[in-house]
Amino acid sequence: MKKLLLLIMIVSVLGLFGCAQRSFVSGPDTVAPTTQEPTDSTGAPTDAGRIGPDGEVISEDLGTDTGAAVSPVGIGREISDVEFSDIHFDFDKYDIKPEYRPVLMEISDWLIRNEAVALIEGHCDERGTNEYNLALGDRRAKATRDFLMASGVPSRKIEYISYGEERPLCTEASESCWQRNRRSHFAIGTR
Repeated sequence: MKKLLLLIMIVSVLGLFGCAQRSFVSGPDTVAPTTQEPTDSTGAPTDAGRIGPDGEVISEDLGTDTGAAVSPVGIGREISDVEFSDIHFDFDKYDIKPEYRPVLMEISDWLIRNEAVALIEGHCDERGTNEYNLALGDRRAKATRDFLMASGVPSRKIEYISYGEERPLCTEASESCWQRNRRSHFAIGTR
């Protein structure tokens, strides 16, 4: 029994250290984002992220996991000086609004042509619990990722993280301020 437990611990430790993660340097924090292929309940790859007949992104992989965590230590890549507009969401929603599809297509085209990685940051306004907002920010980042993948960006070029309500652009308690905080933000990392 002790040998089995020791073997399990060794395999777990090797699994943790054997997996390389990318990270971005953004201000004082280093972010270890997640890159995941959409999978079904058996772990097999799915076609989540395809674009439907009327232009909506069909996504079957919008669960409640929170992407990745913020780590204060790590080796990161430099953030590129390329900037793209944020896309915004309605209250308590994570579907891509039609007016943001051209922005996402511009990002998609740029990522396909360039050797870079996009970190998609999912953000929320201050209403709701921290846990709820982390999950909602994750869904927003994943919906954005799914759109980019459906438009041809390889999954290896897209990473995401949820910050929930922790990094607001605006701190006033008003609808116009909350609207600015409900967003997916893009950080472009160089390879």
